[in-house]
Amino acid sequence: MGRCAYVSSLNILLLGLAVTLALYAAFVAWLAISGRRSEAAALVRFIPDCMVLLRRLIGDPEVPRGRKLVLVALVAYLLSPIDLVPDFIPVAGVLDDALVAALGLRFALRSGGPDALRRHWSGPEESLTVVSRLAFGQR
Repeated sequence: MGRCAYVSSLNILLLGLAVTLALYAAFVAWLAISGRRSEAAALVRFIPDCMVLLRRLIGDPEVPRGRKLVLVALVAYLLSPIDLVPDFIPVAGVLDDALVAALGLRFALRSGGPDALRRHWSGPEESLTVVSRLAFGQR
């Protein structure tokens, strides 16, 4: 790949990241302006809370080694710039990450169940409900 193609790909990636962050920030601002500050705060903290959850599950001695390997692979996938659907594609780019995370959590938490999720979750209750739905399909 030539230098021009590399620079062009990098520019597209940076533009996609900027657009995604701008949309995310606009949505959080809209929640805050519309009087839903707790939901805005939960959304801002959702990804960091999920990373804390993954770190705690990986360090939990009760989680079997094979499931920990899935969690490590999940973290690597989420941090990797290479995705099934690139993140700069609106909606679908983030949706594939959510689906992969849901499948990974569903598999990893199968042995510990909802109790393991509750024990390791550090975020607000509203976010726990979302993660529980992703991981276990609960309503």
